[in-house]
Amino acid sequence: MAFFLTMWRSRAVAAVLAAVATAFIAGAAQAEQPAKQLFGSMPLPAATQSKVHGFYSNGCIAGAVAMPVDGPRWQAMRLERNRRWGHPDLIALVQRLSEEAANDGWPGLLVGDISQPRGGPMLTGHASHQIGLDADIWLTKMPDRRLTRSERANISAVSVLKNGTLNVDPNIWTPEHARLLRRAASYREVERIFIHPGIKKAMCEAYGDNGANDAWMIKLRPYYGHHYHFHIRMKCPADSPNCRPQDPVPASGNGCDASLDWWFTDEPWTPKPGAKPAPRREKTLADLPNACRSVLAAPRPASEDLATYSAGFDQLAMIASAVPVAASAAPGRAALPATGRLPVPAPRPAR
Repeated sequence: MAFFLTMWRSRAVAAVLAAVATAFIAGAAQAEQPAKQLFGSMPLPAATQSKVHGFYSNGCIAGAVAMPVDGPRWQAMRLERNRRWGHPDLIALVQRLSEEAANDGWPGLLVGDISQPRGGPMLTGHASHQIGLDADIWLTKMPDRRLTRSERANISAVSVLKNGTLNVDPNIWTPEHARLLRRAASYREVERIFIHPGIKKAMCEAYGDNGANDAWMIKLRPYYGHHYHFHIRMKCPADSPNCRPQDPVPASGNGCDASLDWWFTDEPWTPKPGAKPAPRREKTLADLPNACRSVLAAPRPASEDLATYSAGFDQLAMIASAVPVAASAAPGRAALPATGRLPVPAPRPAR
C-alpha cells in the first residue's frame, strides 16, 4: 500500500511540475512574441476599472472604452483598425470638444486613431497611442451626412499646407481651423497638442501677440507630419498612479520664438551625411510595464456595446459582464491613409 501511495504522490508532483513548466514555457514564449501581435489581436478591452500603465509610447490600458462610431458632432474614421479606444476621460474630452467646437463654427470632428482596446504597441503606424491618452483629430471638416464604412476606410484627410511648402494654404486653412485648435488646447486636462510647424506659425500669427493666450498656445507643439490632423495628448489621469507623465511644456512663453524659427531652417529637414536610421527592435511583453501582462490576461466585456462610452455607459455593468478572454486572430494590417505627409527628414521644400 505504501508503495502505491508513494507512486501516486510522485505522479501528482510530476503533474504539478509539468503544469508549472508548461505555464512557464507559454509565458516565456509570450514574452518573446512581438507585443504588437499580442495587443493587436485583442478585439475588446479588459473589463476592469480604468487604469493606465506606463508611458505614451510604452504601456497599456485596462478598462478602456470605445468612442461611439457616430455622435451628434463626430464620426469615427478607419473603423477596420479598431483603434477608437481610450481612457474614459479622454473619450469624454473628445466628445466635449466636438460639441463646444460647434460654437466656434466647426461642424463636427472626424476622429482618427486613439488606441487599441488594451493599448500597447500597434500593428502598424504609431509609436505612441499606447495608453489611451492620445487622439488624432482630422483637420478636415465633418460632412453634413453620415459616411459609409467604406468611405471611412478610404477617404484621406486633407493637408492644410500649400503644396511643396512649410506654410498653410490660405485656400484650405481657415479661421475655423485656428479656433478648433484654440478650443482643444484650452482644456486643463490637455498636456500638449502636436501640429505641423507651418500650423504653429499660422497660430502664432493669429494669437501670438496677446500674452493672455500664452497658457494654451505653449501647448501647441510643432513636429513632423501633423498637417492633415492634430494630435491631442492628455495628462495622466488621477486614477492611474502607474501612468508616467511626459515632461511638462515650458512654464512661460508661447512657443513663437527661436524654437519655432528652427523648423524653418534646413537642419530639421536635411539628413546627416552618411547617417542611416538604426533598425528598430520589436518590443516584447518584457519591455512593457509588468501590469500589462495582467491587462492582456484580464476578462473582456460580454459585448462592445457595454464598453462604448455613451450617455448610458455603466462601467460597473461592463465589469459585471466579464467573460474569460479568448484567443483571437489578429486583425488585418490596415494601410495608413495616403496623406502626402512630409518625409522625415527630407530636402527642405521651398517656402
